[in-house]
Amino acid sequence: MAGGGLSVEHSGLGHPSQSHCALHHRINAKGYFDAEDGEEARYNKKVALNAQRLEDYKNGSYALGDGVVDPVTEDAPFFVKDYHDYYKTSRGYHPRSLNSNGGWNVIGCMSFMNQPILQYSSEIRSAVLVMHGEKAHSCYMGRDAYANMIKGNPCPENKELLIIPGAVHTDLYDGDRKSAIPFDKLESFFRSYLK
Repeated sequence: MAGGGLSVEHSGLGHPSQSHCALHHRINAKGYFDAEDGEEARYNKKVALNAQRLEDYKNGSYALGDGVVDPVTEDAPFFVKDYHDYYKTSRGYHPRSLNSNGGWNVIGCMSFMNQPILQYSSEIRSAVLVMHGEKAHSCYMGRDAYANMIKGNPCPENKELLIIPGAVHTDLYDGDRKSAIPFDKLESFFRSYLK
């Protein structure tokens, strides 16, 4: 299973005979690089999101938060260039992709502001593989999620943190030209724990 912190959260609902593969993120509540991790920043974000929710209601439609920036400026952060290289090129562009086009619903993840996930991840007994690209902007999130999950965990032996050398975030979507997806490791992990 992949798709962010909710994947790790979901693994806590599973039976120990199940295994999970997760990519973790916490951007909704704390912003990129935890830049909005403070009561005042979260309050201001909630004020803005609630104003947008009212606007959406009045308009009868949801505002989109823009897709990936295009064109990319020279001084754009690396992860923005990484996303552009995937979502705005033939490598990952799709006419219905939110990231390739208009973006996600601005208020779509609003509920995550008050739901700090992974509070009980140290109680997860099922096998979990947390996988990130070494150069992914979100790698610190995976490292933190893994550290919190194994701290005091009754079953740390079936938890793994796999950092893919040289890989960026989107390399784990399609492998890019680097063959970054470690299919042999994924197969080995699932064969070990899916019994």
